[in-house]
Amino acid sequence: MSRIGKQPIAIPTGVDVKINGNDITVKGPKGTLNRTLSSVVSVVMEGKEINVVRPDDSRPARAHQGLVRSLVANMVTGVSTGYQRDLEINGVGYRAEKRKRFIRFDLGYSHPIFLELPESVEANVTQTAVSLLSVDKELVGQVAAKIRSLRKPEPYKGKGIKYKEEKILRKAGKAGGKK
Repeated sequence: MSRIGKQPIAIPTGVDVKINGNDITVKGPKGTLNRTLSSVVSVVMEGKEINVVRPDDSRPARAHQGLVRSLVANMVTGVSTGYQRDLEINGVGYRAEKRKRFIRFDLGYSHPIFLELPESVEANVTQTAVSLLSVDKELVGQVAAKIRSLRKPEPYKGKGIKYKEEKILRKAGKAGGKK
């Protein structure tokens, strides 16, 4: 039984929601998001709330109810407040620099790495930190994961790119085993 799927989604002031069959458009002060939702469940707007209704208690209907409810809630939150993901760069000589729609990374390889940002993602870049901002939660997470994968943090010295809130489990080096 989906407890998340049964919760209504409150629509904040300044956010406009249009439902047309399986398509939903959410417009707010930060931007506009469109999405085609699953046809297994239906989305109903009642006053200033959105409810996701399933036709029966089948397994796919229960699963889709929770998924669709989470996707719509993320859309509403994104256009009203937006999403932010922060990354830190650790290591001697490791740095980032923003150049128009690209971010240049120097991460200890023999060449710099250039990453192009999608249109709806903004980035605030300092030498050792990258902050991604967007209305689309899925896209912010995807770009952050791509940046992190350029040089994952290693467990011995902690060098690499990590999420700001991430804790790196450190290992002892070769000398750590001797006594």
